Order: sequence, then C-alpha cells, then structure tokens
Amino acid sequence: MNKSMIVGAVLGAVGVTAGGAVATYHMVTAPKYAEVLAVQPVKETIKTPRQECREVTVTKQAPVKDQHQIAGTVIGALAGGLLGNQVGGGTGKKVATVAGAAAGGYAGNKVQENMQAGDTYTTTETRCNTVTDTSEKLVGYDVQYQLDGKIGQVRMDHDPGQRIPLSDSGQLILSQQTVAPPAQ
Repeated sequence: MNKSMIVGAVLGAVGVTAGGAVATYHMVTAPKYAEVLAVQPVKETIKTPRQECREVTVTKQAPVKDQHQIAGTVIGALAGGLLGNQVGGGTGKKVATVAGAAAGGYAGNKVQENMQAGDTYTTTETRCNTVTDTSEKLVGYDVQYQLDGKIGQVRMDHDPGQRIPLSDSGQLILSQQTVAPPAQ
C-alpha cells in the first residue's frame, strides 16, 4: 500500500471521527428546548353591529276635514245670533243679534278647533336602531423564553406550556404541527 493512501485514510478517519464527536457533543450539550418564562394571551376586541327592531304604539292626530273650522263658525254664529235676538227690542235687538252671532261664530270656531286637536288614532310602527355587540377573539400568545442564557420574546399561535421545542438546527418551532394518524 502506498504511503499517501495510508495518510489519506488516517486523515479521513480522523476527520470523520472529529465530525462525529462534534455532532455528538452538540447533541449532548445543546438544549432541545427553550425554557418558557411567561405567556400572555393576546386578544382582539371584535365589534359587530346589528339592527334591533321593536313594535311601538304611536298616537297620531287624525287628518282634519274642515281645516278652517267653517262648520263650527257657522253653527256658533247661528246659535249666537238666535240668543242675541232674544235680548232687548228695536235697535238693541239688532245689535244684540249681530254681537251674539259674532261671539257665537268665534266660540264655535274655537270649539271645533279643540275637538279636531283631540281627534287622534293609534297605530303600530316598527322602530329600528343599530346596536353593537362586542366579543373577544384570541389571536395568539406573546411568549417570553430563555435560550442559552439569553431572554427573547416571540408570538405563537398556541400556548407552548413550559418549554418551546427546537429544530435540529437550533431554531424555535413556533407553530403546532398536527400529525395525521397512520393509514390502516
């Protein structure tokens, strides 16, 4: 066998052995988990508007048929004129009749106006307004951890418990992985 082949083989064996030793040392000494120091849930407030309707009883004024109260004025004037005609005699009777008709017309107008104002009807109407419902949604967890003596913080999609696993390359594994059951 050639001397350079033997040297090469020995160097190769030393290299493989050293590499294996370093890898084994790394596996034995390197942590497989980061220690969790604190976990704080992160929540988001969600506001959802919605319509809320209810039936309400409403009193309304009935439509006025005689807006100028002509019927009340005429009837009042006739009644006042008849009463004024009963008073006195001669010219005083005429004055009393005209004064009675004027006063009766005014009174009849006001009586009809008051009656129309009190003429109401009741109906039911739907009244709606917007109300806002609030709820909270969990969006993640702020996790404070310690790895190799250093403190860090990261947001995760789940509560990791007491420790966060590390990948083979030493990186934090932040999301939960679901494993499908084996096929049968």
